[in-house]
Amino acid sequence: MSGHSKWATIKHKKGALDAKRGKIFTRLIKEITIAAKTGGGGDPDGNPRLRGAIAAAKAENMPADNIKRAIQRGTGELEGVSYEEITYEGYGPGGVAVIVDVLTDNKNRAVSEIRHAFSKNGGNLGESNSVGWMFSKKGVIVIAKSAAGEDKLTEIVLEAGAEDLSDEGEHAEVTKIASTYTKLEGSQANAMIRLLEVLEDLDDTQNVYSNFDMDEAAMANAGQ
Repeated sequence: MSGHSKWATIKHKKGALDAKRGKIFTRLIKEITIAAKTGGGGDPDGNPRLRGAIAAAKAENMPADNIKRAIQRGTGELEGVSYEEITYEGYGPGGVAVIVDVLTDNKNRAVSEIRHAFSKNGGNLGESNSVGWMFSKKGVIVIAKSAAGEDKLTEIVLEAGAEDLSDEGEHAEVTKIASTYTKLEGSQANAMIRLLEVLEDLDDTQNVYSNFDMDEAAMANAGQ
């Protein structure tokens, strides 16, 4: 999980800037809308995806009215933009695998922007399932260190059947974890960071996953 967790840490550094741009709220609203539309209706008790989206929105202090309107747009009670869910796959510098989850109202625009992002940052867009087979969807649950000691947490993790325990991460989420990782150094590591940042900054992007890894120094200097 090291590559994913390190990128999550890097993204956290950018969180305040993204919030100023309104990107976090925009992405959360789109996720709530599509979850209400496709995940089983506007009742979070019967719609796990919507329940998770609402929890994420509340964690970012999104006003309840914004959440309510997003749900209503998803269920059709209010008029709104119709979004399409698309997953794009490709390769970054050094052959690193990249998956981009998109929610868009314009598929042609989305694929054009993503292809451009790859080509201008040392990568290329691939075919469907060109790298997706390397990733598995997993749940990530974060527990405060003050809640229990490492030995106790390890015991709980093993008893619950979890696959891993690490000292990284900021929040609970459903994510995609790669089966193997590719370590990058120097210019390739920097180019990979640029590619991920460009992909993250696209308006249609919801999530970006990769199987890259890098050393602690590269992570510390990322985004600077």
